[in-house]
Amino acid sequence: MPTQLDALLSPASIAVIGASDNIHKIGGRPIYYMRQHGYAGTIYPVNPQRETIQGIPSFPSLDALPTVPELAIIVVAGDAAVQAVKDCARLGVQSAIVIASGFGEAGEEGKRQQDEMVRIARDASLRIVGPNSQGLANFGNGAVASFSTMFIEVPPQDGPVAVVSQSGGMAAMVYGLLRSQGIGVRHVHATGNQADVTVSELALAVAHDPDVKLLLLYLESLSDPDTLAQAAAVARARGVPVVAVKAGRTGAGQRAAASHTGAMASEDRAVDAFLARHGIWRADDAHALARCAPLYLRGWQPSGRRLVVVSNSGASCVMAADAADTLGLSIAPLSDATQAALAERLPGFAATANPVDVTAALLTNSALFGDVLPVVADDPSADLFLLDIPVAGMGYDVPRFARDAAHFADNAGKPIAVAAWQESVASVFRAAGVPTFQNAADALAAFQQLTGHQALLRTVAQEPPTVTALPSRAHDGNTRTLSEAASLARLADAGISVVEHALCRTADEAVAAWRGIGAPVAVKASSPQVPHKSEHGLVMLHCNNEQTIREAFDAQTRTLSGMQADCEGVIVARMTRGQRELMVGAHWDPTFGAVLLVGDGGKYVEVLRDTALLLAPASPAAVGRALASLRIAPLLSGVRGDKPIDMEALCRLAADVGRMVHDARGAIASVDLNPVMAGPDGAVVVDALIEVTGQS
Repeated sequence: MPTQLDALLSPASIAVIGASDNIHKIGGRPIYYMRQHGYAGTIYPVNPQRETIQGIPSFPSLDALPTVPELAIIVVAGDAAVQAVKDCARLGVQSAIVIASGFGEAGEEGKRQQDEMVRIARDASLRIVGPNSQGLANFGNGAVASFSTMFIEVPPQDGPVAVVSQSGGMAAMVYGLLRSQGIGVRHVHATGNQADVTVSELALAVAHDPDVKLLLLYLESLSDPDTLAQAAAVARARGVPVVAVKAGRTGAGQRAAASHTGAMASEDRAVDAFLARHGIWRADDAHALARCAPLYLRGWQPSGRRLVVVSNSGASCVMAADAADTLGLSIAPLSDATQAALAERLPGFAATANPVDVTAALLTNSALFGDVLPVVADDPSADLFLLDIPVAGMGYDVPRFARDAAHFADNAGKPIAVAAWQESVASVFRAAGVPTFQNAADALAAFQQLTGHQALLRTVAQEPPTVTALPSRAHDGNTRTLSEAASLARLADAGISVVEHALCRTADEAVAAWRGIGAPVAVKASSPQVPHKSEHGLVMLHCNNEQTIREAFDAQTRTLSGMQADCEGVIVARMTRGQRELMVGAHWDPTFGAVLLVGDGGKYVEVLRDTALLLAPASPAAVGRALASLRIAPLLSGVRGDKPIDMEALCRLAADVGRMVHDARGAIASVDLNPVMAGPDGAVVVDALIEVTGQS
């Protein structure tokens, strides 16, 4: 594990500033937890009002301690908390957890105090978790520097899962959900306002823990994506799945996050693209974050989504098939040989096709599940197995069912999940180590996540992302728009295919350009002050004679003059027809760097919104996968007699645009190419608008 955060996660000594003898107070909980869970280091309660706390000698101040602690838990509030940080910095304490609230999340004065606290700490190389933090808990070594009530409500057990969260409430909830499934949890860390130490840093630290097999994250902001990318790379190398909830998908959610922890939300689709690029599965909520854990921890890596359902209820079979289809899981077509083998084992009235209904005969023949599962496991079309048990209990040999399912789980090498709403039934399967869910919907959703995540990881393995820290990304907001002529020139210089055109400063030049092109042309005014030309009558299409071109030149230059806009002249461009109008855009995101957008184009682009977003630089193959996710994807392959679009040219063009913005390192604020005409013989930019910063 990296040494930078060792004093937080594995401290040799801990001072509790504001310690309490009452284990139900914030200052008493950490001491109680550490004594309960075998912390082997030294605990220093700090409270000037008491000589002992929970049987441990207490000290009136940090200065009175016999040695400088590695970690200080600061429970006192307001100015006292700031003073405690100052004392820690002065004495050389390595790390501190500020539990007190009322700082960056509470307004300008609180933010000022928080900034002062961080400045003091950084000057002394003191790392701070919080403020407004529930604390950190490492059940691997008993360093439970947290006041979470959940550790009383649900007894801890060391295990293979790490939970790192900005929110203490979400950390506790995910911990509780995992423990309710019988899963042990080693790390439960909450950063609060993360004025200094972030979720990403703690994720990187715990990703190195050799006993961690699953990493679950809750994020409200993502201020240091480079560190999270490093954590994801370490996890991938170790075969540790990373699943994250990133709250603030909507405007309302982003505003709530800002008031909760002082977080600044990133544009949500850029977050999606970042997480996908690094193989991190994005879950919708805390329940989804914990739900798939039993499947992940078995180490299963299914290559397909074909499902076999086995149940003792025909209705459950039908409903499971419906739910699977909705989630993109296909019902596996069992081979004739498999069905024949099933017919030898099942009652004559049972269904041997998938879903497999073993019928109510299960009540009298407890071996049916054990007979059926090995047969369907050998079918080459089967990837996933759902054992759906809507009714069991008295009269049913549930322990036998569980043993048979556990034997399958241990030997088949393919994922199995049990759906059983009766706790008396579910608990037997869980005790046998079989992933068990309250209903088929949850089990199938977990299968969808597991298979989707494995597919994502395979994609990332084909093109492992390079983890490099970007330079200062933000610009001062001073941008300027290039004219279309300058934008097209910038693209051409980058090797990107643009429409044949010429910038003409006189009518004679415009006529000569038309003659040189030798085909109908578009005449468009070129001015950096007028990026959107059509609404001002500054575009004339299908010009194919000298008089029309002269008239267009005269009219457009007069219009620009009347608008008091700079006039570079007019662009005379070949009229280009494509099989499909697409759009390619890119912008520089203050958090993630270059972000690339591809999708359906034309004048309805803002209404139809059929676009995909990915981080740049992106390979042409990655662009192709993004385009394949669009609603228009079938049209790009050619339908109703149309030839397929030249996807190689289109994907290369989009990848080059992303690379251009990435390489500019913030000097290009945005690129808007709409339309990009795509057809069987290539792709070409017809209209372009580039916005640059003061750096360019």
